[in-house]
Amino acid sequence: MISVLLATYNWPQALKLCLESLATQTDRDFEIIIADDGSTDSTKEIIDHFRASHSIAITHLWQDDQGFRKTKILNQAIVAAKGDYLVFLDGDCITQPDFITRHRSLSQPGFLVTGSRVLLNEKLTQELLSWDSWSFSRFAANLLVYRLSGSINKYWPLKIQLGDGKWRNYQKFVWRRIKGCNMACWKSDATAIHGFDETMTGWGHEDADFVFRLQRNHIQRKSGAWATEVLHLFHKIHDHSNAAENAKRVREKILAKAT
Repeated sequence: MISVLLATYNWPQALKLCLESLATQTDRDFEIIIADDGSTDSTKEIIDHFRASHSIAITHLWQDDQGFRKTKILNQAIVAAKGDYLVFLDGDCITQPDFITRHRSLSQPGFLVTGSRVLLNEKLTQELLSWDSWSFSRFAANLLVYRLSGSINKYWPLKIQLGDGKWRNYQKFVWRRIKGCNMACWKSDATAIHGFDETMTGWGHEDADFVFRLQRNHIQRKSGAWATEVLHLFHKIHDHSNAAENAKRVREKILAKAT
């Protein structure tokens, strides 16, 4: 079984769309573990409503709001996961109906997958948030219009999906295209490196650190582009005050490995 580890913080309207998109998956053999970094009760209400109206197994993990501590709540989600394969997703991302199917098809012992995303602009984001419920067919019907108007930054990866192959494999650690909002690995591999580095607080690069340490532990990275794209809702930029320090710590680990 696959466990979707869904990170969220105080954006219940976006989380609603995310959960509704997961409810449309063609592959139903998965559970949802919500890693909640201190949201208010409005998020819990969305989760409870979803749980009452859908048969998907869902667990809500919550911790006090003491600033950005995504690493800590994700580690709790890793421990709680019943699946042997973990797919990491953020609550501001909407999945395509074959999202789970595609991740399962790319899963392979000894590998992790870093997925891809399509960025939505503010206008389209607000339009989708106003919908009564998520509909991928409704969204896809206007895909070309969205691209020509600049509402989305990619078109073809949503129209053409490619299978697995050695061309997806990275031969060394590359910082680019690591998105914590869409990546996957085996639970045993995540556990072997003790999950995320909880000393990395504040926004930025905890995902790169996680991927680097997996690769250092002989897990090869595979690209999930042209297969696993999620729709990333527009939001204001997070507080980046810790980003430089977090990036420095990752670089120090990379240099330590090279010496």
